[in-house]
Amino acid sequence: MRTSNALDLRHGIFTQRSPRAVARSLKRSAERSRRRKSAPFRSAMSMLTFEINRAGRGMPASRRKVLERAKAELRRLYGRDPAGNR
Repeated sequence: MRTSNALDLRHGIFTQRSPRAVARSLKRSAERSRRRKSAPFRSAMSMLTFEINRAGRGMPASRRKVLERAKAELRRLYGRDPAGNR
């Protein structure tokens, strides 16, 4: 992700304990970035999913839980329902 040309993320974003803080930081980064190739919501969700998948089975359950809740919070911040409909 250091060399990714998708978003400019704040250092340590995925290590925060609060799902809301993770989601808000991702939203802020996605909306401010000029390097993203798709809509802010898609870019933010993509980076979050990438982080979850990259860690794989080595991610502690507590960390995964925070990041999965951050997905729901990100959807809420963008006014999307859980099913992905607009």
